[in-house]
Amino acid sequence: MADGGSTAADLGAWICFEDEAGQGLRPPKGTTWGRRGRTPVVRVTARGTHRISLAALVAIKPGEHPRLIYRAYAYRGRKRERKGFDEGDYIRLLDAAHQQLGGPIVVVWDNLNTHRSARMRRYLAARDWLTIFYLPPHAPELNPVEGVWSHLKRSLANLTKHTIDQLMQLIKTRLKRIQHRPALLNSPLAHTHLQISNPAIEAL
Repeated sequence: MADGGSTAADLGAWICFEDEAGQGLRPPKGTTWGRRGRTPVVRVTARGTHRISLAALVAIKPGEHPRLIYRAYAYRGRKRERKGFDEGDYIRLLDAAHQQLGGPIVVVWDNLNTHRSARMRRYLAARDWLTIFYLPPHAPELNPVEGVWSHLKRSLANLTKHTIDQLMQLIKTRLKRIQHRPALLNSPLAHTHLQISNPAIEAL
């Protein structure tokens, strides 16, 4: 991240790590308490095709608190309905980040086909406030957004929601809690072991 960090410092930019995740109506498994000899049972819906797609940015800048910016998309299994994010969705997320953060951004993301498509390259070329860096292949440990997903999945363990709208509301509630508590982003950032100087992070 030396090149990305130097670029961000030169531009006075935010460094924004991006990643995607998904969650269906079957909740993640987790440990819980129960009476001896009586295994707790969580009843879930059989609608296996309905799914929430998530894309998020963890934004950092020296002297500022880390920020979480995300978008969510619900796939309801309808005919000709796209299942997840396309290039336009990612660009709208980056445009929103640019507006919210109030300055240029350096985005660090993985090598997803959508990130490298010709359509995406055209979108990126039209935004002079945006610089892109790609993570090495198979290196999720370098992306702090992975820690956000881990925290989210733990909070959803064993919780059953029977409609996609209920699940969407629950996920948004959980992510808003993280947004309002930037200290929760410290641990995912620390686990990357990236050399990024941020006094605001260290002070939290």
